[in-house]
Amino acid sequence: MPPEPSGTREGALRARLAATGLDGLLVTHLPNVRYLTGFTGTAGVALVLADEAVLVTDFRYAAQAPAEVGERARVEIAELDVWERVNRLLEGRARTPVIGFEEESVTVRTARRLEALSPAVELRPTSGLVEALRMRKEPAEVAAIREAARLAGEAFGAALPAIRAGVTERDIAARLETELRRRGSEWHPFPTIVASGPRSALPHARTAARTVEAGDFVLVDFGAQVDGYCADLTRTVVAGRADERQRVVYDLVREAQGRALAGLRAGLSGREADALARGVITARGFGDAFGHSLGHGLGLEVHEAPRLTRANGDELPEDAVVTVEPGVYFPGWGGVRLEDDVRLTPHGAEMLSDGCTELVELV
Repeated sequence: MPPEPSGTREGALRARLAATGLDGLLVTHLPNVRYLTGFTGTAGVALVLADEAVLVTDFRYAAQAPAEVGERARVEIAELDVWERVNRLLEGRARTPVIGFEEESVTVRTARRLEALSPAVELRPTSGLVEALRMRKEPAEVAAIREAARLAGEAFGAALPAIRAGVTERDIAARLETELRRRGSEWHPFPTIVASGPRSALPHARTAARTVEAGDFVLVDFGAQVDGYCADLTRTVVAGRADERQRVVYDLVREAQGRALAGLRAGLSGREADALARGVITARGFGDAFGHSLGHGLGLEVHEAPRLTRANGDELPEDAVVTVEPGVYFPGWGGVRLEDDVRLTPHGAEMLSDGCTELVELV
């Protein structure tokens, strides 16, 4: 993905810092570090100040970091300790700077490192400053998610022949993950879920050694990653012919997802978005079987803001990318979930995934 114009994201962050009385922010959550600087390594701290942005990392990334970061930040390679270099950057300021840190990503070890920083620094916990910027996706970010969703859909189509009676869930997952890699997925944003028969009633099942039986629902939740950006899809198929109960349940979930896709738009609250699908399922008497939220944001992480949930009264921003994934689950029998990815506009939801949710019977 081409980098955004130098300083655009940092400039937006600086405006938020100024509004909250902060002179800078220590960014330790690696997806946020990547968002601000372009750095993809596994060890690094970004320090965003009013007059500069600095990425501090170690010798392993001495060549990689400058190439990825470019003009978005100055790169400092710590010889011995990253935090010692951060401390040196904060020392000698004309006045005591108020520096925020990301409270959600602070481990006990990081907290001790923060405590050891120069006494001339005032530290203040912050929450969601960078994540709030990440909710609104730029065109290049949307393009990366769209491409991830495209190849994910193609990979699933190629893996469908592996879903049949007598095959284990793990065999199906292996075939799908191979097809994802062949098509260019950088990695799997989360462990592929294949849950068959009664196990499809587990919303976040772990793929197991269970052998698929004739007539089983097979729920497959999978993702792809392009330029660091994630797609997240779920399809539920039948390994054989569907019976009447399966058809009724499947049609209910498909109707609920269709209602949500038709009514979803930027400006709705997360609660209102969730209600679009939940109202359909509740009206049929199955509200208790839909226990999770309608969806979540997608980006550099597979679960990020905003949330399409009954607990979220905040407005969904324009250009957010979210999942739409209603599901119903009946312990001991099975369940259905259908999930697609969309971009929110003031006028509706732009589909980024293939939306192929017709009931598939694999006979």
